[in-house]
Amino acid sequence: MGTLLVARHGETTWNRDGRIQGWAPSRLTDQGQTQAIALGSWLDDRYTVDRVFASDLRRTRETAAAAGDGYTGLPDPEFDTEWRERGFGIMQGLYADELLDEYPDHQRDASVISLDASPEGGEGIPTFRQRVESAWQRAIATTDAGETTLVVTHGGVIKVLLAKLTGKDPDAALAESSQANCAVNEIRLDGDDPELVGEELTGWRSLLD
Repeated sequence: MGTLLVARHGETTWNRDGRIQGWAPSRLTDQGQTQAIALGSWLDDRYTVDRVFASDLRRTRETAAAAGDGYTGLPDPEFDTEWRERGFGIMQGLYADELLDEYPDHQRDASVISLDASPEGGEGIPTFRQRVESAWQRAIATTDAGETTLVVTHGGVIKVLLAKLTGKDPDAALAESSQANCAVNEIRLDGDDPELVGEELTGWRSLLD
């Protein structure tokens, strides 16, 4: 039985400011760095991580590096574009309260750009889901029994994965708010039915008190 740990990146400057990130090279805030170090320490106390996959975007690179400061001997991450956030094209960089003013045809709640349209220069939802599915299958295939793989990725990716694991309507899942920065989801790989055994775990916060 293998284990997948899927974590969101730490807080970024654009998270703090309420801007749409997509593939932007937004950096971690000081708080985000602290979160990621605490995440690494928390993981070190509980898991033996055999490999690390991460999105190649700056915020996930910085999160993986900071987690390594907290986790002694954390394997070097393998960066992969398939673990990226959804590409939002021309909408990238907008503030949340600007979106409907600029693009009123795009329905949006607090966390997701239009479920039924592709932003100019960005990804449609079906393309995004297919990409995440490919990354997911690769992570499963490379995690042998008794091994633990850590994935450092993004809020939208995690929504897609959790919808798959829980049977939730995928469009409804994408319309929900993203998990907390550096939240972890534990998935048990046992046979053909991966099981979500821990959702939005943030026990590392106790290390910040």
